Amino acid sequence: MDFIHEDFLLHSESARRLYHGYAAGEPILDYHSHLPPADIALPRSFNNLFELWLEGDHYKWRAMRANGVEERFCTGDAPPREKFFAWARTVPFTLRNPLYHWTHLELQRYFGIRQLLDETSAEWVWDCANSQLAQPEFSAQGILRKFRVQALCTSDDPCDDLAQHRALAVASADCAVYPTFRPDKALLVHDPEAFNFWVRRLEEADSCEIATFTSFLSAIQRRHEYFHANGARLSDHGLPYCYATACKESEAAAIFSHARDGVAASPAEQDRFASFMMLFFGRLDAEKGWTKQLHIGALRAVNTRAEAEYGPNTGFDTIGDQGQAARP
Repeated sequence: MDFIHEDFLLHSESARRLYHGYAAGEPILDYHSHLPPADIALPRSFNNLFELWLEGDHYKWRAMRANGVEERFCTGDAPPREKFFAWARTVPFTLRNPLYHWTHLELQRYFGIRQLLDETSAEWVWDCANSQLAQPEFSAQGILRKFRVQALCTSDDPCDDLAQHRALAVASADCAVYPTFRPDKALLVHDPEAFNFWVRRLEEADSCEIATFTSFLSAIQRRHEYFHANGARLSDHGLPYCYATACKESEAAAIFSHARDGVAASPAEQDRFASFMMLFFGRLDAEKGWTKQLHIGALRAVNTRAEAEYGPNTGFDTIGDQGQAARP
């Protein structure tokens, strides 16, 4: 029997009945993704399996580093084929990790490839997948169509202009693509350099000057309204834990002013500021009837030196162990 078969992970009769009889035939409504809207709007075609699979997948990069693979095969300048072969050599060592299952599910469902991927099969898998990627049905829109994705939400910074979303809204695409409001960078008062860089972006996006905390909140509210006008109905927040410390607006304003002056907020101040802002975001969402998504518990940038060298979202985050329900 193939490793991936029609009853994969369906270990009971009830599971098989529910999946095959009800779930399998349903379309996909994806309310959270990090797919680049520009790739869908073009639509993008992929030259090889590296571009589709490894170009921005920091989960794979992290596994490769753990397997001793040099950085040039992850984020570096190695040729695409060599990067793919480095991943293929790593795959057998991911057994019992979801990456092993995802890899073979994707090979089978996208390309009909049932061969297990390792160093010996890499050449054949590379050639077989690449020959299919040259076909029009393997463009970004073609793949969404193949898997019957009817609705897709991307993750978008409040400063994004949403031009690709507007283009997709008027196109006759099978998949509706919606923006999602993700204002995580508005909470970075503990990192004044990053925070002030983002505030300058917010000023440019909103064509305003942000001199006070009140003008900061007003600019965010206008961007929220802009997102609503461009189809957004969801907000999205990546948090280490749920912020829930009482904070008056005057306190939040003082913390904001210090950050604008280059003074980093203490952990307690950042907690209070974030608590105030999350309530502010919640009121904006409630007024518009939006749904709020909370992504809780990630521990970011555990390797600060590597994060500084290679940038965010390159494989240096992990699962956090912060308390949630029982926070003091």
